[in-house]
Amino acid sequence: MPSDVVRVIYRKYDGSAHRDYPARRLAEDDLGVWLGVPVGTKSIYHGRPSVEQIPFVLLVPHQAWWTAMFNPPPRTSEVYCDIASPARWESEDTVHLYDLDLDVVRRRATGVVELRDEDEFAEHRARFGYPDELVAEAEAAARWLLTALGDGTEPFATAYRKWLNLVL
Repeated sequence: MPSDVVRVIYRKYDGSAHRDYPARRLAEDDLGVWLGVPVGTKSIYHGRPSVEQIPFVLLVPHQAWWTAMFNPPPRTSEVYCDIASPARWESEDTVHLYDLDLDVVRRRATGVVELRDEDEFAEHRARFGYPDELVAEAEAAARWLLTALGDGTEPFATAYRKWLNLVL
């Protein structure tokens, strides 16, 4: 039986710490594993201790080059997708991902979908020597998300709301 708590570990491609936090397993379905992070969760963000001030739900897809964070107000991003390596589950209670810099975000107030951190992606591509296949997968995931976040594709339209309500 899967654990109720999952440790989510994001690293950068060079292995350096990026994010690390516990999350409550909410469900698993055809879209992936849904994890809830309530207010007050102690975390590591960019290698530094932090405490979550706003709850969120994280979707870790079964096999995709992204994760999706669904946020309530007052966060300005309704949906924040990290382009990342496909999840590697060490066990039922630990998931590892490599954050690949690019982010696709849907803004709450306007519904505008934007691609972020292309400069960081280019810098890290050169510095860390991203393989061409990784670059192609990351760019393809970003292109797909730019469309999916704006056209009503699930889980980005309404599917996430029932899970987000569990952490509010």
